[in-house]
Amino acid sequence: MRILDKYILKRFLYNFFSSFLILMFIFIFQTIWLFIDDLAGKGLDIIIIGKFLFYLLPNLTEKVLPLTVLLSSILTFGAFAENYEFAAMKASGISLQRAMLPLIILVTILGGVAFYFANSVIPASEQKIYNLRRNIAKVKPAAVIVEGVFSDVEGFNIKVDQKYGDNDRYLKDVVIHKKTNLEKNNTVIKAKTGELKSSQVSDIIQLVLSDGNYYEEIIPKSGSGKDKSPFARSDFETYTINIEIPENDQDLEEERNVRTDKMKNVSRLNKDIDSLKENNLKVVAAFSKNITGRMGAFLPVMKPDTVPNKRPLKPVLPDTAILNTKKKIKPIQEADTLPVNNVMDLYKEYQQVQIIRTAKNSVSNILNSVLGKKEELGRRYKIYNMHILSLHKKFALALSCIILFFVGAPLGAIIRKGGLGLPMVIAILLFLTYYFIGVFAGNYAKEGNIHPIFGAWLSTLIMLPLGVYLTKRATADRGLMDFGYLIEKIKDLFRKKNKATAS
Repeated sequence: MRILDKYILKRFLYNFFSSFLILMFIFIFQTIWLFIDDLAGKGLDIIIIGKFLFYLLPNLTEKVLPLTVLLSSILTFGAFAENYEFAAMKASGISLQRAMLPLIILVTILGGVAFYFANSVIPASEQKIYNLRRNIAKVKPAAVIVEGVFSDVEGFNIKVDQKYGDNDRYLKDVVIHKKTNLEKNNTVIKAKTGELKSSQVSDIIQLVLSDGNYYEEIIPKSGSGKDKSPFARSDFETYTINIEIPENDQDLEEERNVRTDKMKNVSRLNKDIDSLKENNLKVVAAFSKNITGRMGAFLPVMKPDTVPNKRPLKPVLPDTAILNTKKKIKPIQEADTLPVNNVMDLYKEYQQVQIIRTAKNSVSNILNSVLGKKEELGRRYKIYNMHILSLHKKFALALSCIILFFVGAPLGAIIRKGGLGLPMVIAILLFLTYYFIGVFAGNYAKEGNIHPIFGAWLSTLIMLPLGVYLTKRATADRGLMDFGYLIEKIKDLFRKKNKATAS
């Protein structure tokens, strides 16, 4: 058995590493196409591009590893079945589960390695990628300004028709859209030429524009002024824009405090999930209290006192009332009261108009506040859902390697095909099903349509019964689908109908 275990491990590891290298090569090229706009034509050194691709490798491993396990298990056991090696194992009394035992141990260890990558290596690489892309945009603004398209540079959208000179410092036909804090474009600057000036002792890059014009849309403070659409326009010979850059302008990998859910490990995610949940509840409670106070509605109803008062208190009357008690007071008759069908009837017509107008304005303001807060809470809960999703995806990745092995190994024994033909097609189809289900479930979970835990585990849970089904079929030495059994059932059904018709 030791010799057989070594042989199975050797064949599996050979298929595993060869499949891993081929798939990683394919995914790297696919990633280069995705990030071609960030890398090509920006004067970046080959070392920086190499670092960028190197930091992407752990992230690609998260996608390549499950597919590699699935493909290598199909290739290994498909070759065993095609070369009748699996039949020889069964003839010697070695079952499928016993043949899979060394690989089960190996894949379990591989699942632990996958979890370590997802918990430690991938968050670090995500942070490196973020820092590298962010610092390239800040440290080398000329590199991120692409000819012919608008480029985002520190709050400005800059478009140039041509770059020339040393380090592309000179610009021709410059168009700049300046963004406000609310991400609105109220200012447009155009110039025929421009120049980027920087100094090693300063953390400011100057963009000096020449022979241009400046247009700014002025937002009036009062609502009545918006109908006039005021604006300011001027021409200039020279106009200078200061752009801040990091103090250490030579370090493209400077660490920053910006952290997303993909940059955090399990302990940090657990801590931040609790903090985000508590903060969201506080925001909702504060907003609810604010709306209740502004509307004056939804106030709790005071419960009546259930304890009977045996000694009713006598009302304390003022002196004038005491003096008038001896006088005969005329009781109020029903004829003295006016019937009121509507509360508004108690007010005059101009007062009714004022009340209705005030109510409409109040309701409109409340609805605007609710809609604005709805967007804010949507963003908050999306971040909260993404943290939960990232936490459970780390565990789902480790378990997916084990489950996909139990899908691939019996499937290879059933189809009895080795090589990179049919097994590759089947593996890719299964993996695409697994991957796209995970992508759709993750997107639904981020928006709150399904629970984030369910979104992280859905694709893995779908593959689990498939692995159990295929393992049972391969152990019983049955095909992928027992069509003969179905055909016999259909024939029996027609026989019963013919007998019933004949009788």
